[in-house]
Amino acid sequence: QVQLVESGGGLVQAGGSLRLSCAASGSISSISTMGWYRQAPGKQRELVADITRSDSANYVDSVKGRFTISRDNAKNMVYLQMNSLKPEDTAVYSCNARGILGGSLFGSWGQGTQVTVAS
Repeated sequence: QVQLVESGGGLVQAGGSLRLSCAASGSISSISTMGWYRQAPGKQRELVADITRSDSANYVDSVKGRFTISRDNAKNMVYLQMNSLKPEDTAVYSCNARGILGGSLFGSWGQGTQVTVAS
């Protein structure tokens, strides 16, 4: 099993920045991809960005050029640097880890952290 704990959410003015952190513990070696998802009120959860163990990153179009995902495998951490924040970025952001454990695919989630961008 993999456990994930997020931190770094909060309230920020439009145009500001926040950095989210996610600490992984447990069966770390089984993780292949880590990522950040978000869910705004009344909307479906969407992938914001993810990154593989070899640092290949993928972003949803709406955050390209503003958000940067990074991963520190030695510290079992993944980060999401969010710049030029917009009110539409307001959501609960959740960390995700997926991989193969015991021959089966798995996906683990953190508890989520609220990001609120005021206009």
